[in-house]
Amino acid sequence: MVIETRSPEETFRLGRKLGEAARPGQVFTLTGDLGTGKTVFTQGFAKGLGIEEPVNSPTFTIVQVYDEGRLPLYHFDVYRIGDVEEMEEVGFEDYVMGDGVSLIEWAELISEILPEKRTAVRIEKDLEQGFDYRRITIEELG
Repeated sequence: MVIETRSPEETFRLGRKLGEAARPGQVFTLTGDLGTGKTVFTQGFAKGLGIEEPVNSPTFTIVQVYDEGRLPLYHFDVYRIGDVEEMEEVGFEDYVMGDGVSLIEWAELISEILPEKRTAVRIEKDLEQGFDYRRITIEELG
């Protein structure tokens, strides 16, 4: 499925819609260049789960857990990961196999340890379409 958004608010609403439909154990991977809206999408996703606290990328902590929503959200940002072994140290497998929803920014950096069954979300800019234009591809894998 390909969805086009033309504002950060539309990207947020798309994330919220997916968060509202999320089920326990689901894994969402987010890919896209810096500044494409991965965090805006994630903030909407969290809102869809009923999470009210501020959501930011856990770039330096790798994972942030939000557990006051209808399901726990395990938000990973692996941009600064040096080696996939670091993911074992933070308990990646326990989160991904848990009862919450995992959302992984920069997932392509840890592709070898991602579960086969996941929802891949790719966010792309196209400046010819406008500064806030985003092409968001959502694909069920596995």
